[in-house]
Amino acid sequence: MNFPIFICSVLLLLFKLIKSDDKSTSDCGCSSTSRSKLESGRNNMGPEDTLRPSGPVGHDQTDDGNYHGRTNQMVVIEGSTFTMGTDKPFLVADGEGPAREVTVDTFWLDVHEVSNAEFKIFVDATGYVTEAEKFGNSFVLEAFISDKVKEKIDQAVAAAPWWLPVNKTDWRHPYGPDTSIDDIMDHPVVHVSWNDAVAYCTWASKRLPTEAEWEMACRSGKRERLFPWGNNEMPRGEHRMNIWHGAFPGANTADDGFIKTASVTSYPAQTKHGVKNMVGNVWEWVSDWWKVRHSRESLQNPQGPPSGTDKVKKGGSYMCIKEHCYRYRCAARSQNTPDSSASNLGFRCAANSLPDYLAKSSSPEEQIPIASREEL
Repeated sequence: MNFPIFICSVLLLLFKLIKSDDKSTSDCGCSSTSRSKLESGRNNMGPEDTLRPSGPVGHDQTDDGNYHGRTNQMVVIEGSTFTMGTDKPFLVADGEGPAREVTVDTFWLDVHEVSNAEFKIFVDATGYVTEAEKFGNSFVLEAFISDKVKEKIDQAVAAAPWWLPVNKTDWRHPYGPDTSIDDIMDHPVVHVSWNDAVAYCTWASKRLPTEAEWEMACRSGKRERLFPWGNNEMPRGEHRMNIWHGAFPGANTADDGFIKTASVTSYPAQTKHGVKNMVGNVWEWVSDWWKVRHSRESLQNPQGPPSGTDKVKKGGSYMCIKEHCYRYRCAARSQNTPDSSASNLGFRCAANSLPDYLAKSSSPEEQIPIASREEL
């Protein structure tokens, strides 16, 4: 054996492992949007870091021309055995590996992420107050906050100073108290914590999907593929998802049509089941507690650890870019505390069977669960 070549190979391998485990070079800071990770004092983004869209901006209209049509439909995901995780992790520290055989029973999954319009129906019916509203603030990317609002902010996320806690920011005011959802009712609801998502799903006679269910649906029957449709991020030069384009965190060129969130009906379906926006757009809560050590043991309907500190989220968001947050892949994963909320964090629901009100409904008015404030 050529000893110098052997030493060089070992050093190269160690370098790759360190780089893949170094979140400072591959992290948009989304897992740091916890109220316990704030630091006082911050440096404002300079003029060169202001948001500079140079491509087409997104529209609010749905595929069929309807702005606020119901989007709470579900599709059945047939049970099967699939390979969860990967033996070629891009972010080792996230627990993407190893690849292991997992069997999941048949379940139902929302076609779309829960929209502002759907969440408003829930709030109007129950009087529910989100945790961001109770805390009085939530996290927003600095580039999306008006100068007037930024003047009053003196804290930032220590590990990701582009994330700022903004007072009076919640699902109705996604980018600060001077913004609203009036023109984006068909976009995914954001600033919802894991606890908020559970409350909505319970009201809707649904639940959050497990990480295994979510990943099986995302993989869409394909093996060892990065995205639901394959390995090509832009097949035939077409955008399939809403992610960041340009220099993060200052400039999003909006090449895919959107600077921030996109309508939950945007883009062609990503999976063979017709599910939309599983990767990109907004992070999606799943039910599992977070852990990063997994065995290769075959599992049946895994539920994750019995307890923990953080909850798992999947799918990446419109803030993800390969150089900073390559987590818009089926095997990718991240985490936040259950009370965390941010302007790129939403969810979709699952169910063991199709809820009766959806199975029997013939009109949008009949697609509303019967639940009272006392039942929550």
